[in-house]
Amino acid sequence: MFSASILSRATCSGFFGGQQKATERNRPSAFFEFDFAVERSRATAQRIRATLRKFMRNLRLHTLLPRLLLPAALLAGLDARADAAGAGGAAAALSRADGFWQFMAGHYGTVISALVILAQIAGVVSAIRAILTARTSQGAVAWVVALLLLPYIAVPAYWVFGRSRFHGYVSLRRRRSAVTAPAIQAAIIHMRAQNMLVAPRFGEPFAVERLANLPLTCANDAELLVNGEATFASIFAGIDRARDYVLVQFYIIHDDATGRELLARLAARAREGTRCFVLYDELGSSGLTSRYVRDARAAGVAITKFNTRRGRWNRFQINFRNHRKIVIVDGAEAWVGGLNVGDEYRGLDKKIGFWRDTHLRLAGPVVQCAQAAFVDDWHWATGEIPRLEWRPRAAPGGVSRVALCLPSAPSDELETATLFFLDAINAARRRVWIATPYFVPDEQFISALQLASLHGVDVRILIPDKADNFLVQLSAWAYIEALEAAGIKTFRYMKGFMHHKIVVVDDNYCTVGTANFDNRSFRLNFEMTMAFADKDFTAQVARMLEGDFAESRLATGSELRARGFWRRLAVRSAMLLAPVQ
Repeated sequence: MFSASILSRATCSGFFGGQQKATERNRPSAFFEFDFAVERSRATAQRIRATLRKFMRNLRLHTLLPRLLLPAALLAGLDARADAAGAGGAAAALSRADGFWQFMAGHYGTVISALVILAQIAGVVSAIRAILTARTSQGAVAWVVALLLLPYIAVPAYWVFGRSRFHGYVSLRRRRSAVTAPAIQAAIIHMRAQNMLVAPRFGEPFAVERLANLPLTCANDAELLVNGEATFASIFAGIDRARDYVLVQFYIIHDDATGRELLARLAARAREGTRCFVLYDELGSSGLTSRYVRDARAAGVAITKFNTRRGRWNRFQINFRNHRKIVIVDGAEAWVGGLNVGDEYRGLDKKIGFWRDTHLRLAGPVVQCAQAAFVDDWHWATGEIPRLEWRPRAAPGGVSRVALCLPSAPSDELETATLFFLDAINAARRRVWIATPYFVPDEQFISALQLASLHGVDVRILIPDKADNFLVQLSAWAYIEALEAAGIKTFRYMKGFMHHKIVVVDDNYCTVGTANFDNRSFRLNFEMTMAFADKDFTAQVARMLEGDFAESRLATGSELRARGFWRRLAVRSAMLLAPVQ
């Protein structure tokens, strides 16, 4: 009866509007209540429209916005028309813009409704993509909830920060059809012929070799370079020795005294005919001046940015960084470690103060492995593959350290760095010492460290007390209680800012590289880790860390509890952002 009455009302209204009042007198009272609710809603809507129209008139948006959104650059583009048609050309353009905003003011309801619908559709589409591509279930759930509830904020955030796979970049050394594959394969053949490869025990490649897609080599040497002055003195001396080429790659290059000294050394070699290649990350080196780049090119140095936003699917991404720090001279020497190029890394910045860091100078076949990673990055950035020396040389002096170069990247099919460090922790029997400036691991690492400690392994975490990232500093406190419950000790370095990334496992294994112990390094950054299976070198690294522990204090969960509710809330809230820190 209800449906029939509504249909009857619609028919009378449409065809017999004049008889509507007579018909309404014979209808039940329930329909008057229904009509009253409808009329009240209409009246409310009219009041809202009137209020918004008044608000827009007061703001004079239809006259103000055209002038805000048509800056001098647009008016300059109308100069040619203005010259031909007189001042009326620019006036006509302003009039058209004025008409556009008048239209928008008159149809704001329709426009807003359309934008809301588009935002909701974009949120649903992005949520589906997050479900299909997120690497962890926690990340997928977080993104889906945000994209569906707050699409206006979450959609742009997702397309900037949400992706964990870097599209388009395929490591050349992983493709059999790659242009560089013959050169890399020839290097491996040379290594095998000169007994530079470590033979696996059962004939199959080591798991770490399969992760790196590079061989575990011997006949290497490694020199620890402690802090900035020793590191840059060694790098600059190496550049001065170059005769054929120099490869330079850093996450950060500053146009300061240290950056200019690097450029001067490269320019001097370029004048002598040495080929020089410089690659930097455009986000990490966002402060690098265009003058520095022009001066480098004028001096004959090939310099370019890595360009993580290259490619159709990467253009809106600022979440991926090339965090590698590599210098290679003539295919014979390489430098890898934690230091970037800038005065602060030499302790010359008074605001930052003492900078604690570690780099390596390498010789032997592992240099060709590091060189392969540089070529991958250079080819991505420029499309070019420079002619380089791929014949490996044994380290001088008869030293033979077993080493592996482990490049990791968000383009890898597997989470290379995650699997490598989990394997290292699980293999520990006596100790696991981790030194990192940014300790924001996920749950699987916390569980692995707790399990190792419960097995009687001496697990220590060394982080800086003074941090250059407040959010990361807060997050690091969130793990102390869980680690402490399993007997794990967390030390905070007090002398200055500690920036090196080092792991020591038992007495035979250690790593030095660019990867921090956080989600960004394990999943979002291009990193390089040098791993060693050498008792003597591991002892050197352990002694160095013992000196760092002597400059540190033990942090405890009671410290955090003593700081009050708001501090604890800030710490736990910061941990929620761990996936993008």
